[in-house]
Amino acid sequence: MKIAVVGATGMVGEVMLKVLAERNFPVTELILVASEKSVGKEISFKGKPYNVVSIETAIRLKPQIALFSAGGETSKAWAEKFAEVGTTVIDNSSAWRMDATKKLIVPEINAHTLTKNDKIIANPNCSTIQMVMALAPLHKKYTIKRVVVSTYQSITGTGVKAVQQLENEYTGTKGEMAYPYPIHRNAIPQCDVFEENGYTKEEMKLVRETQKILNDTTIAVTATAIRIPVVGGHSEAVNVAFENDFELNDVRRALHETAGVTVQDNTDTKTYPMPIYAEGKDDVFVGRIRRDESQPNTLNLWIVADNLRKGAATNTIQIAEYLVTNNLL
Repeated sequence: MKIAVVGATGMVGEVMLKVLAERNFPVTELILVASEKSVGKEISFKGKPYNVVSIETAIRLKPQIALFSAGGETSKAWAEKFAEVGTTVIDNSSAWRMDATKKLIVPEINAHTLTKNDKIIANPNCSTIQMVMALAPLHKKYTIKRVVVSTYQSITGTGVKAVQQLENEYTGTKGEMAYPYPIHRNAIPQCDVFEENGYTKEEMKLVRETQKILNDTTIAVTATAIRIPVVGGHSEAVNVAFENDFELNDVRRALHETAGVTVQDNTDTKTYPMPIYAEGKDDVFVGRIRRDESQPNTLNLWIVADNLRKGAATNTIQIAEYLVTNNLL
């Protein structure tokens, strides 16, 4: 099993290598790819050193799977070239997500739709993945009409530059800014660039990707995405209106029985999800489960996950595991 990791020196790429090792993915040959300036750099995997190679070299080596986390431009330029030599690409960027010919996969929800013909598979946005993990079982039971989501997103979603900005602000050091404003002691109501409708790209990803993953364009979604000075993961306040009424205990049971979801919901013990405890974990954590008393058939949820793991690296590797297990390469 020859695996390429494209973007191996980035934050998600580093976590991909960690998750591949943790899950004992059957790697027989590892090809690490990064930008030209990183070619030749040494990276350790399972105690063994590997040298970073160019993307052209990786294509010549014809890996079975290429895990991409190097940004949309790189994916657009190179994913199809990998596919042409028979490689299955699992891409973390937004490049292919809304392409009608490409599948957008959260394994617990829709991996069963994959076939050998899917040579470029899109990994959803981090904030979408954690939300649909909780919504999918509830949609099956009660049929979702509308979702209102506000996100509180970790700076790690922006990358190393943002983490450095926060560290600099903690210590009073002048340095490069990832955001147009300070992030320490602040909340910035802008994740990604604004679209013509006044929403950011991140907000519109939540709308479009949710409908695609749940295979239902009738679900109305509206989102506000906020960047906060947190490292551990993304948090989301989600308000869901259903066609059918529900019992709270049935909601908790449905979530509890969903693989990859952990319910943390006990107000007596002040038990609820928080990013400081989600960091480094693969599950999606759901709590503050309560009825919206202002609307019929409407539920409030608080959803937290490590955006670098289930929101990116782990979901990607779970897709790869599904392909291997089901002989789809």
